[in-house]
Amino acid sequence: MSSSLPTLLALLVLLAGPGAVCTLHSQHPVLLKESIRIVKDMQKEVSCGKMNVTDIFEGSKTKNRTELLCEASAIILESQHCHKNLQGLFLNVRQLLNSTSLKAPCPVTAGNTTSMEKFLSDLHRLLQQLVKEKFFSS
Repeated sequence: MSSSLPTLLALLVLLAGPGAVCTLHSQHPVLLKESIRIVKDMQKEVSCGKMNVTDIFEGSKTKNRTELLCEASAIILESQHCHKNLQGLFLNVRQLLNSTSLKAPCPVTAGNTTSMEKFLSDLHRLLQQLVKEKFFSS
């Protein structure tokens, strides 16, 4: 059922015509701000803050922000069992990525790990940068 939702949304956008694309882009600030709020709230109460996840932000100078968001979506998807708000965060990040050529979630290569708490802190910083820049530019 969840895979049919993006298909339905895409169909609605196509049926609505060219004006719908502008509407979707205008939702980015709302999605970003909501995602920042979710991450900020989770940082205070995350039940699995000590859980280890792949540290996608380490050495991230070679990745653009869109790639980081896509990889973050994969980590969030894998960790949804840990906290109920992660599902909403995953849906927001996925919606943000729908306007790019990358499809969430992206594969994440194994590497160094970090705590979920630090991952959320780094994700919070990335989302704030995106709000300042208005959209994701490489």
